[in-house]
Amino acid sequence: MLTNLYIENIAVIEKSNIDFTSGFNVLTGETGAGKSIVIDAINAVLGKRSSRGIIRTGADAAFVSATFEALSELTLKKLRAMGYEAPDGTLILSRELNASGKNTCRINARPATVAALKELGEYLINIHGQNDNLELMDPSLHIVYIDALADIAEQLAAYRRLYRALKETEEALSSADTDEAERLRRMDLLSFQITELEDAAITVGEYDALCEERNALQNREKIAKELMRARLALDGDDDTDGVLRMADDAASSVMNASRYMGSLEGAADRLSSALYELQEISRELESAMDDIDADPGRLEEIEERLDLLYRLRHKYGDSEEELLAYLENAKKELNALNDYAFNREQLEKRREALYQKAYASAKEISAIRQKVSEAFRASVEREMAFLLMPDVRLRILHEETELNPRGIDRLEFLISTNPGEEPKPVSKIASGGELSRMMLAIKTVLSRADFVQTLIFDEIDTGISGSAADRVGKKLSELSAERQVLCVTHQAQIAAFADNHLFISKSVHDDRTFTRVDPLDDEGRVRELARIVGGEEITESALNHAKQLLTAARA
Repeated sequence: MLTNLYIENIAVIEKSNIDFTSGFNVLTGETGAGKSIVIDAINAVLGKRSSRGIIRTGADAAFVSATFEALSELTLKKLRAMGYEAPDGTLILSRELNASGKNTCRINARPATVAALKELGEYLINIHGQNDNLELMDPSLHIVYIDALADIAEQLAAYRRLYRALKETEEALSSADTDEAERLRRMDLLSFQITELEDAAITVGEYDALCEERNALQNREKIAKELMRARLALDGDDDTDGVLRMADDAASSVMNASRYMGSLEGAADRLSSALYELQEISRELESAMDDIDADPGRLEEIEERLDLLYRLRHKYGDSEEELLAYLENAKKELNALNDYAFNREQLEKRREALYQKAYASAKEISAIRQKVSEAFRASVEREMAFLLMPDVRLRILHEETELNPRGIDRLEFLISTNPGEEPKPVSKIASGGELSRMMLAIKTVLSRADFVQTLIFDEIDTGISGSAADRVGKKLSELSAERQVLCVTHQAQIAAFADNHLFISKSVHDDRTFTRVDPLDDEGRVRELARIVGGEEITESALNHAKQLLTAARA
């Protein structure tokens, strides 16, 4: 459960350290004091989208941390799966939002991402706000409630894998169903490209090698001149001894001397090795001279070959590797087009098999939904009766649709608020107060199947007052027996049921607004409930009424 929330520089809250308890926690305060900001801060530390506009005016950054204790085994397992630990059973999430847009997030003091906060937050807190009531107006979202109660996440995941495979196969079929003339044109083009590339007999590295050879042939006169000088220096001529002759003489002399002085044997061996190396170099230079003079037409052949490779690279790729890859892919595509009829038949068979599997899976899920829908309907009606709507009748319209990501079901809640009336769509019947109570009834039913330990209700009492508000308070108090409940409310009847009452107040100093969050003792609770009931001017009558509310709630 959430035990502490620390807020710094978020909107009108400069600094606030809020402690929560188990059971039913209520936050009340004047309009504009910052009740919604507390929820915004919780959303931020749970990884929800937050804008830089949330940062307090004049501050460079905002900071929120939330401390959780008594973690469930499911939460601990998720934490470990994400690579984090909570050895003492305490979890601290934190997030700093900078004016530059940068976020610094931590999980138990270790760096984390916003996405990690969000992923873990789904195991910690469920927040139900005023906007949730609008979900009841959207029939496409009604199926979400049934699925949440049905606990069919694994079945849905298996179905969606089949559905994705079906869609991919249908897309492949659609691509295969091209115009026959276009198919033949494509085959003709591919055949030409394959022939052109195969006739070229491309080898990897050929282009660079030919460029090097062309450079040598274009400069053969310069090369020949330098090679002749090198050969003359090595081999000598009729008038001058070359390096080879002199090295040979030196090697022979040192070898003879080594017969009488053993320490010269190493020098003699090195001179012999050097002589052999020089002789090898001389032979290489001779071969090189033969190469550049061997074929006067070779340069023209190279130019033609390079021109061909340049044109092919311009058309099919920037390297020999890419040309060969293009050739391989072209062959595969041509084979596929040649085998068009066979491939299409295989795709048709695969599509039919996948459709049958996906439909069977969707039918199983549908059967579960229908069974759960009846239990859901009965439970919601009981909860709404407790919330002083005893005549409400809920019907869940169930229609089969085409396969879609959720299966084959279209669900819509229809309600009748008065005896004898035919159930109609929620959007055409329910008032604001009825929507609020209906949503609370639904959340109460869903909470029994929910693994999250903390539930937050943000001003769900819209349109509710009097005895109905009293029943809402009782219901939230009942929920808090099994889970921690936090509630932002404007209703004294609801606040009276709190185990922990937090008062949010604001003050202005030096033209700046400051917000405080303080726990109330019994006397403070009486005065706050009296303020809610009677306004800013607290009368004796309002105080007496507040005491009566607290007494009744504790009875």
